Amino acid sequence: MTNDYLVVYAKYNASNFSGFVPDVPGCVSAGDTLEEMEAMMREALESHLELLAERGYAIPEPAAENVQFKAEDFEDTEYFVVKKLRVKVPTHRQTGESVRAA
Repeated sequence: MTNDYLVVYAKYNASNFSGFVPDVPGCVSAGDTLEEMEAMMREALESHLELLAERGYAIPEPAAENVQFKAEDFEDTEYFVVKKLRVKVPTHRQTGESVRAA
């Protein structure tokens, strides 16, 4: 099973990229290029969801459709890229059913 999660990538002034998923708190990654960042974010998100499933936690549903930026978000940032990322969603180990939030 797969889901599309909204991901926010930020290119920092004279630095690298970072990324986060608004619907999955704590899932972040960084990379030197946007292409590398996308690959690393996919790996980070799939690993994060797998760990949640292994520990019996519900998998957060993708709900974010947009991001609201504030002026201070741009202080150290050259630009943002906001796009959907399709990732594999783990299924519950014993039943084969998806572990989902209620």
